[in-house]
Amino acid sequence: MKKVIYIVLVLVVLAAIGFKLMSNKEQMAANAAVADIKSDAIPVAVTQVKTEKLDKSFTAQGNFAPIQSLTLLSETNGQIKSVLKRKGDKVKAGDLLVQVESNTMAADLATAQTNAEKAKRDLERFENLAAGDAITQRQLEDARLAAKSTQAQLVAARQRLTKTRITAPISGEINEIYVEVGSYLNMGTKLYDIVNVDKLKLKVKASESEVLLINKGDKVTVKADAGAGQEYEGVVTAIAAQADPTLKFDVEIEVKNAADNNLRAGMYGTAYFKVDDQRDAMLLPRQAIVGSIQNPSVYVVNNGVATMRKVKVGVVTQDKVEILEGVQPGEQIVQSGQINLRDGIKVTLLK
Repeated sequence: MKKVIYIVLVLVVLAAIGFKLMSNKEQMAANAAVADIKSDAIPVAVTQVKTEKLDKSFTAQGNFAPIQSLTLLSETNGQIKSVLKRKGDKVKAGDLLVQVESNTMAADLATAQTNAEKAKRDLERFENLAAGDAITQRQLEDARLAAKSTQAQLVAARQRLTKTRITAPISGEINEIYVEVGSYLNMGTKLYDIVNVDKLKLKVKASESEVLLINKGDKVTVKADAGAGQEYEGVVTAIAAQADPTLKFDVEIEVKNAADNNLRAGMYGTAYFKVDDQRDAMLLPRQAIVGSIQNPSVYVVNNGVATMRKVKVGVVTQDKVEILEGVQPGEQIVQSGQINLRDGIKVTLLK
C-alpha cells in the first residue's frame, strides 16, 4: 500500500513539473510575439526642415609652430673658451653665444695685414717705375695680382677671426645647447637650437567650401586649447593653392604671443573664422545626413514610414547643412537612429 502511495506522489510531482514547463514555454512564446510586434517599428528622433539664417562662420584646429626656428652650426675650427648663453636663455640677434680660442686666427690676421700692406707699397713703387718705362708690363701686372691676392687673404683672415665670436643670428630662446667649455669645434658642429616664439604660426586645415571664405590678411580669433580661454588676434598669412590627399587646404595664421610668451610651439589651438555674409537657407543638422556629403541622402518620415531620399547640399558649416533640393520645409527628417533603418521601414517617433 505504501508503495502505491509513493508511486502516486511521484506521478503527481512529475505532472506538476510538466505543467509548469508548458506554462513557461507559452509565456516565452507570448513574450517573443510581443517583441516581434514591438521591433516591427524602429524608434527614431526626428527634426524638421527649417528656413534659417545661414551662418558661414566656422572653426578649425591645428598646432602652433614658431615663427622662426633654426639649428646653429659652427663655421670655424677651434676650442671653446667660454659659453655665454644656456638652455632657456632669451637672446637677441647679434648677442654673443660662444667665444672660440682666437690666438691663432689673430696671428693669421696680423700676417695677412702685413702682407697686404707690403704688396700695396710694392704696387705703388712698380706703378712709378712703369711710368718711366723702368719695368716691363708683365712685372706691373704681377704686382697688381699680388696686391689683389694679399687683400683677399686679409679679408678671409678677418672673417675667420670674426667667426671665433659666435653670435645669435635671430632673436628668440635657446631651446637646446650641444657644446660645453673645452669642446673642440669643427666646421658644421651643432651648437644651439634657437626658437623665436614672440610670434607663432597656427597651421590649420579648411575644407573646399570653407577655404573659399578665407582671404590673406583676414583677422582671426585664436585660442590655445590649454590657454584657459584667453583669446589672441591672428592674421591669415598663407592659403594653400592645392588640397592635400584628404581634400583639405592648409591655412597659416600668424599670432602675436603675449608678453610672457605663454603660447608655446606644439600646443593645440583653435581658430574662429567669422563670416558676416548671412542669408536665408533650408538647414538640417549634419547628423541627419546619411552617407557622405558628396553623395548625401536623408530619411523622410511620412505616416510612420521612413523613406530614403537623395538631397543636394550647399554650404556645410560646423553643425548645419544647407539643403538645396530633395526636401521641403516642414517635412520630418530622421536625425538619429538611421543605423537601424532601411527604405520603407516603419518607425516610431521618440519624444
